[in-house]
Amino acid sequence: MGPSNNTQISRFLLLGLSNEPELQSLIFGLFLTMYLITVFGKLLIVLAVSSDSHLHTPMYFFLSNLSFVDICVTSTTIPKMLWNIQTESRGITYEGCITQMYFYILFAELDDILLSVMAYDRYVAICHPLYYTVIMNPRLCGVLVLISWVLIALHSLLHSLMVLQLSFCPEMQTPHFFCELSQVVQLSSSDNFLNNIVMHFAAVLMGIGPFAGILYSYSKIVSCICKISSAQGKCKAFSTCVSHLLVVSLFYFTASGVYLSSAATHTSYSSTIASVMYTAVTPLLNPLIYSLRNQGIKGALKRFCFMPTLKDQISSALDCIAQSL
Repeated sequence: MGPSNNTQISRFLLLGLSNEPELQSLIFGLFLTMYLITVFGKLLIVLAVSSDSHLHTPMYFFLSNLSFVDICVTSTTIPKMLWNIQTESRGITYEGCITQMYFYILFAELDDILLSVMAYDRYVAICHPLYYTVIMNPRLCGVLVLISWVLIALHSLLHSLMVLQLSFCPEMQTPHFFCELSQVVQLSSSDNFLNNIVMHFAAVLMGIGPFAGILYSYSKIVSCICKISSAQGKCKAFSTCVSHLLVVSLFYFTASGVYLSSAATHTSYSSTIASVMYTAVTPLLNPLIYSLRNQGIKGALKRFCFMPTLKDQISSALDCIAQSL
């Protein structure tokens, strides 16, 4: 089939994780369970932080933003996959594919940026404790989150607009369960050299850049902790970073695994399987890590769960959010 103009594209076909009919029910049940646990766990963290005045600090402000973004990451991919399995359909419209691609890039990279901002917050808290409330004031926290949203939204828009300039055949198949940028670009029947250049440059800028910032922050933190004389003081200082370090390690190990496995095997299927880790498994584990390792979150969840009624819980959380805005 010859190439056609992009305005004539009807849809993309998402081949998913398996072509075996007998596995579809298992995949559906597994991913539905992971999705519900992820959304429920993240919402509990957001509502607990919002409703507990003890947690109205920069660290928990960034944590609640990270939890919200994690919900959005999974919600851009998993529901569509579940819908396709349930309806025994593999299709996604051209417009739907571009939209899914835009929001996936947006929320996945916001995850990356927020992790680096949280590392900076821990650096200030441990290395400059006397100036922490002055440096990490509510205005700066809000500005950091706002700038992150604006920059990543523009970056995601750039990728989406560049894909719109490509030509495709009327019906294309992608060996993935969602519209992943690199997979879609490779399906193009027109010259995608510029798209590949921008993708690789963005991978360096948006991937290595924040990771370098995290490494720098923690190098300073380790240096500062080593100067603490008491063993109890060292343990207390390090304990405030453990949850964040675990989440950072999980995020970067799984994300890098996607590209390493794809480069090693030269197959898109291996990339698809590895993508499951950072689109479904990582967001699932994050709330468990924070709730099990963080005493503040555990205390807030207990207080939140034992409030009189669900209506009062939601109303209190919404009032706190409105006051912070």
